[in-house]
Amino acid sequence: MADESLFLRSKVIVEPLLDRFFAWPYTMAPVQSAMNLAFLQVPLLESYLQSPQVHVAASNNPDLRGGYFINIAEERADEVRDLLAGIKRDRAAILRFAEAIAEGQELLRANATGFDLTPLYPKLPSELGGLVELAYDTDNQAQMRFIEPLVYTSDVYQESRQSVQLSFETGIERPFILSTPRLATPDVLELDLPFRHPGLEELFKARVHPTGLAHLRDALELNDAQAEQLRGMLSDRPSLAEDRHIDAGGRIRYFGHACLVLQTPQAAIVTDPFISADSTAGDRYTLDDLPDYMDLVLITHGHQDHIVLETLLQLRGRIGKIVVPRCSRGNLADPSMALMLKHQGFPVLEVDDFDEIEFPGGKVTATPFLGEHCDLDIRAKSTYWAEVAGKKVFIGADSSGIEPSLYRYIKKHLGTADMAFLGMECDGAPLTWLYQALLTIPITKKMSNSRKLSGSNAEQAAAIMTELGAGEAYVYAMGEEPWLGHVMATTYTEDTYQIKQIEEFLNWCKERGIPAGHLYRQQEWRW
Repeated sequence: MADESLFLRSKVIVEPLLDRFFAWPYTMAPVQSAMNLAFLQVPLLESYLQSPQVHVAASNNPDLRGGYFINIAEERADEVRDLLAGIKRDRAAILRFAEAIAEGQELLRANATGFDLTPLYPKLPSELGGLVELAYDTDNQAQMRFIEPLVYTSDVYQESRQSVQLSFETGIERPFILSTPRLATPDVLELDLPFRHPGLEELFKARVHPTGLAHLRDALELNDAQAEQLRGMLSDRPSLAEDRHIDAGGRIRYFGHACLVLQTPQAAIVTDPFISADSTAGDRYTLDDLPDYMDLVLITHGHQDHIVLETLLQLRGRIGKIVVPRCSRGNLADPSMALMLKHQGFPVLEVDDFDEIEFPGGKVTATPFLGEHCDLDIRAKSTYWAEVAGKKVFIGADSSGIEPSLYRYIKKHLGTADMAFLGMECDGAPLTWLYQALLTIPITKKMSNSRKLSGSNAEQAAAIMTELGAGEAYVYAMGEEPWLGHVMATTYTEDTYQIKQIEEFLNWCKERGIPAGHLYRQQEWRW
């Protein structure tokens, strides 16, 4: 292989880690990261060390798939013990900050009774000083508002927590990302680099543009052993698909889960990129099928299956802008995706409802997103309306039809959609599955189960279609693809409630002559 003309192999993947745990938005944004570390990850490590065999058995029990168990063999327990000790030693300031948040919340509950909040500032834990504002809503409910940009400049945000692992996609399901830390293994290249490190961008641009091993060694600051390991991840030829661009008209490709690629000869848009690297599978579009340059990446919301840093890191340097919905500025449950991604080196554009973003030959409009967030005050969520090559496409993600009249307003504002893409995970996980670490007051299981991460059921999806008047309807796969198990941890059969609801909705469409489908693996539309 000529050193100056090498490409990154198709099946190379990156796993971004924080203190060895897989990075996702609520472990990356510093306030939420502190709480997850203190109130979820540290207790999880402590629980494992008390009974490793219980965790391993639970991890391999299909009925407990997606549960918070650590799937690490008992003979490696000493490594987990060292990890825990290192976190308690090196992240003491972060752990204390999380405790200060809980103390501050308790101070408000006990003392914020509708009267002046000024006397409470000196009583807040010192760790919160200058980083929060106390405020009432108009119902006299008090809360702390975090001044999030300042938190990124404090000791709470530590890039030293970040590292990445490079390895090959094996086709074997990886451990569930929310629970099992990644330990070092001989077949994995360990890089103690922050996610924003420019060397990572150089590495992944090598999927498209040739480079040299010496250049990558310098860019990634590798030693001899690491450089030799990287050599095996390079090839003398690219593996890009020949049909990754189009010459005329428009095209939409479904890459799995909630990922669409909308293309014209002039531009490309990607939604919620969560893309397989297994180019030998033959049953899906992969990273090899992406266009060389993507004008816009649209992120609908901050859940771990929609803002996937593993995929995004591999696209950095090939993106015009990542478009994210605007957050509520300081709400504990609603971290800023814009701040988080900017600190990882991405070009970001933040939008409100009905903001418009133009791209060559088309336009995207941000539209409201209802539901799927357990009734928490989370505003960083958006659906999108894309106008591409004469088509109007509604990109609905996991939003719900709980208030159908919303879509009547969208139609009045934007017209009639030609195609609508909808999420129908209509019996999602309960509140505590994703947000437990942020809750400083325990809630009952009954209450948690009443507030789920659910999209539309058949009736709600039909209501969306009725109000939008869309010409065609397509339902995303809901973690059904086998290569997404490490994130989704879902298991469906033909008798599962969600699948039955999709069938009911598709029958509703058929009765009305509306072309519709249940997406899975890959699909393409051309015009």
